[in-house]
Amino acid sequence: MGKEISQTRKLLIEWYRRHHRRLPWRETRSPYRIWVSEVMLQQTQVQTVLPYYRQFLYDFPDVQTLANADLQAVLKAWEGLGYYARARNMHRAAKDILQKYGGKFPDSLEALRELPGVGDYIACAVSSIAFNQPYAVVEGNVKRVLSRLYELSEPVNKSFSYQIFKAAAEKLLDHRQPGMFNQAVMELGALVCTPRNPDCPHCPIHSLCRAYQTGSVEQFPKRTRSPKTPLHHIAVGVVYKNDRMLITRRKPEGLLGGLWEYPGGKVKEHENPEKACIREIKEEVNLDVIVVRHISQVKHAFTHFKILMDVFLCRYVAGEVKLNGPVDFRWITLQEINQYPFPKANHKFIPTLKSLDLLQFLYRLFP
Repeated sequence: MGKEISQTRKLLIEWYRRHHRRLPWRETRSPYRIWVSEVMLQQTQVQTVLPYYRQFLYDFPDVQTLANADLQAVLKAWEGLGYYARARNMHRAAKDILQKYGGKFPDSLEALRELPGVGDYIACAVSSIAFNQPYAVVEGNVKRVLSRLYELSEPVNKSFSYQIFKAAAEKLLDHRQPGMFNQAVMELGALVCTPRNPDCPHCPIHSLCRAYQTGSVEQFPKRTRSPKTPLHHIAVGVVYKNDRMLITRRKPEGLLGGLWEYPGGKVKEHENPEKACIREIKEEVNLDVIVVRHISQVKHAFTHFKILMDVFLCRYVAGEVKLNGPVDFRWITLQEINQYPFPKANHKFIPTLKSLDLLQFLYRLFP
C-alpha cells in the first residue's frame, strides 16, 4: 500500500505540473488572495468566478481595504455571484484579521478556523497552498476522485461520510508539497475525473484506480436520493410614486442578507398573484397600491428551493412607509438602480424595467 500511495502522489504531481489550468490564484502565494479565491469558488464555477475575482481584488486589494469598506460596497461587488453569506463573512473575517492580527493573515489552522465563514476546507486549502502546511482538503472533486480510486461506498452528499473521505485524503496527502498535491487532486476531478463521462484513458492514475480496474467507474461516487425541491410562488411589486420606485433592504443576516429588493412575498394557496402583491405590499411596507400591469414572470433556483416570481407594476395610492421585515427603504429613480446590490432573481426582470418601451409607458403614466 505504501508503494502504491507513493506512486499515486508522484503521478498526480507530474500530471498537475503539465496540465493544470493557468488561473490567477495559482500565480500567487498571498494568503489573502488565495482565501478570496477559495471563498468565491465554493459552489461556483471557475469561469463564473474569474471576472469577479479580478474586480474584487481591484476594489479590495488587501485585508485592510476590505475590512474598512462599507458592507454595501462589498455586497455590490459580489452582486450576481450568489450565496451572499460568503461576502458578509469575508467582510467580518477581514475586520477580525485587522483587529486581532494587525492585518497580517493568520498562518495557523486553528486561527483560520476561528474566522467567520472559514470551515475545514478553506482553512486546510489556505494553510496548504499559502503556507505549505500538511493539511488535506476535502471538497466535491476530491470526494469523487477518492471514491473511484478506492471504491468508497459512502454517499458523498451526506455529512456522516465526511470523516471517511477526510481520512482517505490525509493518508494520500503528499506532505512534502501539500499545496500542489491538494490542487492536483481537485484539478483531476475538475478536468478528467468528471461526474459524467470521465476521461479515464487520460487519467494519470487509472492503473491504480480500483473502480477503473473493476469497470465500475460510473457507479461512483455513491449518492443518496435528495427529496424533491419545493417551489414557492412569489408576488413582487415595483411601486411607483411620481418618478420614483420603492426598494427595501433585507435584514443583514440570513438568505440574501443586506441586499435590496422590491417588496412582496409568498402567494397563498388559491390566492390570485395580483391580490397577493397588493396584500404583501400592505403588510410589508404599509402602502396602498393598485396594480397597473404584469411586468414579468421569473423562475429562479436557490440551493434548497425554487421560486416562481410574478412581478407587477404598481401605482402608489396612499400611506407612509412602515417596515415590517425589511430594515431600510429608498425611493429611487430608475437611473439610480445600479447603485444598489440586488439578488439575481431581481436582475432577471430589471432589464425589463430599463427597457425603452416600459420607460415611455411610465412617463405617460407619471407625467
